[in-house]
Amino acid sequence: MRLLYSLNPMVGVINGFRWAILGGESQIYLPGFVLSVGLVVLMLASGIWYFRKMGRTFADVV
Repeated sequence: MRLLYSLNPMVGVINGFRWAILGGESQIYLPGFVLSVGLVVLMLASGIWYFRKMGRTFADVV
């Protein structure tokens, strides 16, 4: 269940913030953190690709 919860990209940010504030008392769930970072990179790459593909016609539509 925890790995499924980690599909939300904000889970890595929240857990990292919790770890930084509590000073190591809270453990980072490493598989979930890696999954979250991977999803963020995938979404960033797909967003850049889509923007470059649609960039020429985007200004005309808006």
